[in-house]
Amino acid sequence: MDATINDGRALQRLLDELGRLPGIGPKSAQRIAYHLLEADAEEARRLAAAILEVKQQVHFCPVCFSYATRETCDVCADGSRDRERICVVSEPRDVSAIERTGSYHGLYHVLGGVISPMDKIGPEQLHVRELLARLADGSVTEVILATNPDVEGETTATYLARVIHPLGVRVSRLASGLPVGGDLEYADEITLGRAIEERREV
Repeated sequence: MDATINDGRALQRLLDELGRLPGIGPKSAQRIAYHLLEADAEEARRLAAAILEVKQQVHFCPVCFSYATRETCDVCADGSRDRERICVVSEPRDVSAIERTGSYHGLYHVLGGVISPMDKIGPEQLHVRELLARLADGSVTEVILATNPDVEGETTATYLARVIHPLGVRVSRLASGLPVGGDLEYADEITLGRAIEERREV
């Protein structure tokens, strides 16, 4: 439909589109829509331009499959990164989460999801083949599996460990357990069990 046609449904269309965004319910969509209505036209134009710009300029890095605005992503292009380690994550947003810690200085590999038989997603639908190709020359000494500690994440990590081990590359898994400041009585059984299994000497 031509956006210039005035059919009296402009506000409803905006509410509908905002409501499709993850984490945005009807009330949040309404608040955002009314904010945009009350903002000046230039603010609305900047937002629209930023959305179009990110869709036009951001693509998947051909090396690690994270988001990139140049030929490769900033991490792959950074010559100071430790190229002997690759941290494997499910989605590009996981790269940002790990980068915020400032504790990891190696490379990444984004799978583009996790193994989920219920959703008919197997290793063939993920960037597993590309990961194995990156390990083929022997320059990588450690692969850190950083998928989520849920059923699909654990299944994916177990599969990757099985196919990577024969290559002679060390495979490690992110430790998981109780969050700092958390109460034992509110911890679920899997988290508490993992915390006990991965206890360390003090």
